[in-house]
Amino acid sequence: MRKIIGMGETVLDILFRNNQPFAAVPGGSCFNSIISLGRTHTPCLFMGSSGNDRVGQQTLDFLRENGVDTTFFALRDGEKSALSLAFLDENGDAHYQFYKDTPRFDHSAPLPEFGPDDVLLFGSYFAASASTRPLVCRVLEAAQRSGCIIYYDLNFRRSHEHELDVLMPTLVQNFRASNLVRGSADDFEVMYRERDARTIYRRHIAAHCPLFICTSGAGLITVCTPEGAMDFDVPRVPTVSTVGAGDNFNAGFAYALLRDGITHDELAHLTLEQWTRLVRTGCAFAAAVCQSEQNSVGKDFTVL
Repeated sequence: MRKIIGMGETVLDILFRNNQPFAAVPGGSCFNSIISLGRTHTPCLFMGSSGNDRVGQQTLDFLRENGVDTTFFALRDGEKSALSLAFLDENGDAHYQFYKDTPRFDHSAPLPEFGPDDVLLFGSYFAASASTRPLVCRVLEAAQRSGCIIYYDLNFRRSHEHELDVLMPTLVQNFRASNLVRGSADDFEVMYRERDARTIYRRHIAAHCPLFICTSGAGLITVCTPEGAMDFDVPRVPTVSTVGAGDNFNAGFAYALLRDGITHDELAHLTLEQWTRLVRTGCAFAAAVCQSEQNSVGKDFTVL
């Protein structure tokens, strides 16, 4: 049976509106994706860690309660669990502050068994940080050998802009290791001072990875392939919070890869109809999250 493997950091997201906290939920970019997949009864596991403290135990329990395999999730003594403060503006868009220790990993620890046509989700600063890079490289090498579909979400925040020159070679290595790269127009504005998806693909992505998705909030989603580019509208929904919207687009896209039986070898030859189904499913997951105060889809969420 095919499965989806997520790798990334975990944080406790504390949400603020009008400078007052109103919710606290376990989160993290890939973590949010995997929780949604677990809630849709998709076979999935999460690779990561948290501090061996109250927040970390809450995170571990949360994964298990939502049907996620935690065999490769560790609670580490002497490490504080990370916190994220998300301040929501009048449009529900989040502005973040992070409080975390540098994570420590056993880079020789066993890895999951990657099967042909499984899907690996990874990204964010976790995928480029020097502290996590040895683990990320081991995972990418194992996933490539197995014939996994490797999906990379840049999620490059402005708070790391001062490190961009140092991180850029690693980001490019991640492009080259991936079958599909997704980023937001905001990511690329920070990285390249560009927001046009076609220009970004031509100048910065195509030479390294053939398939590219650029999202822009409520604006168009653009898919670029060697054969050309396609634009997709984003359905309009009443927005409570955008926290986790991009993460859940990733979850929906990965879910649809398994649902539609799309394999590693087929990914490079998708039709417009297949791309449409993948993008629409990603949008459905993201829309559900935007209409709630949660980072992931609800347990009663159903995919049409």
